[in-house]
Amino acid sequence: MTTFHGTTILCVRKDGRVALGGDGQVTIGDTVMKATATKVRSLKNGRVLAGFAGSVADAITLFEKFEEKLDRYPGNLSRASVELAKDWRSDKVLRRLEAMLLLADQERSYMLSGSGELFEPDDGVLAVGSGGNYAIAAARALLPDPSKNARDIVQRSLEIAADICVFTNKYLTILELPA
Repeated sequence: MTTFHGTTILCVRKDGRVALGGDGQVTIGDTVMKATATKVRSLKNGRVLAGFAGSVADAITLFEKFEEKLDRYPGNLSRASVELAKDWRSDKVLRRLEAMLLLADQERSYMLSGSGELFEPDDGVLAVGSGGNYAIAAARALLPDPSKNARDIVQRSLEIAADICVFTNKYLTILELPA
């Protein structure tokens, strides 16, 4: 699996709630170009959350393509995700895009990779980006804590990733879907 440097995106499901967050650092090589980027967004009137790791321009293109799929298959995150994965895998232009997406609605969460792979987690936790492994490990450790909700877990896990990964900072954007 490709790891993109310059960000950490994390999605957590717990107790009927979904939180998706990311840091704000944009890095080119070993230079921080921007510290306050927003790499997560709400789509379809707040019913779908999406976040990206990788090239910003490529991710914006993928967001647009994904929104087209959501328009074509209203309310069906699974079908829209599968259709985008098929396009991403087979289209010559899309195949060259260097980004990964995390997508979530009230029912499902997916990671969509540049090779057209589509993953749904067993435990409701997904992460991408250079700090993704740190964030997912922290989230899985925090998940059983009854005092922490999905948002709390995303926030603390991203903070831990930022303490470890030089391509991740603590300027966080966290979005939630209600129960």
